[in-house]
Amino acid sequence: MIIAIIVCVVLTGMLCILFFTLATYALPFMLGLEVARFAYHSGLGVLGAILVGIVVGMLVFGLAFLLLGIVRSPVLQIAMALVYTAPAVVAGYALVYGITHEYVASDIWRQLFCIAGGLFVGFSALLRLMAATGPDPARIPSQT
Repeated sequence: MIIAIIVCVVLTGMLCILFFTLATYALPFMLGLEVARFAYHSGLGVLGAILVGIVVGMLVFGLAFLLLGIVRSPVLQIAMALVYTAPAVVAGYALVYGITHEYVASDIWRQLFCIAGGLFVGFSALLRLMAATGPDPARIPSQT
């Protein structure tokens, strides 16, 4: 019984880490999924819809890094990063709600946990996205 509880806690933690990592890519995934659904219902077929969805998801993800690399204004960079991390906040909220809806009896505490989880995942996704673009070469002091 104790081993089952430990395994359950470890697997739940691993699942949270997986969702936490994948929340950064929530917007490209969801756009790719919606385009794939549209392509399938337009008569493209299963394989064509999957390929179109993957290509669109990769393009949206690449567009984020391209725009964050081109734009020099920190305000515009943060605004674009917030657009890409807003779905991560929703995904974090939904993840915490899915975990706590059976175990937390109070609706107020559940909502507080869910909001905190959503903000935590969103802030982490924002930091990951901003760190992945790299430092601005114009702001790095020269070593000459």
